[in-house]
Amino acid sequence: MVRRLGDLEDAVMTRVWQWNRPVTVREVLEDLQQERSIAYTTVMTVMDNLHQKGWVRREAEGRAYRYEAVSTRAAYSAALMNEAWQTSDNLAAALVAFFGMMSAEQREALRDAMRVVQLDDPDESRGEPGR
Repeated sequence: MVRRLGDLEDAVMTRVWQWNRPVTVREVLEDLQQERSIAYTTVMTVMDNLHQKGWVRREAEGRAYRYEAVSTRAAYSAALMNEAWQTSDNLAAALVAFFGMMSAEQREALRDAMRVVQLDDPDESRGEPGR
């Protein structure tokens, strides 16, 4: 089960994902301070919590740590969607409702993703039932 990130956890992870490199608490703090007033110890605690929860790995560098994402934002989003979908008692109806909420751009992204998945599955590309 994937637990949704809290607001501050999401703000921190957004930076870690966007920068796509090991980061320090100080770097995240300085970027967050452009939007809000926040203490170094608060950011340090959030990053430690993210490490304990398995969202980031860390490596000691002197007296500090460098933190790096364990997975991608796309994987996090997919896990949340999958969890939400699994709570439905009618999976097909949930998908129909979800697709109905999508913008044209989102539907095009879905079509692109389906083409990628079908290219990866040789049974699908031949019209044979999947496993």
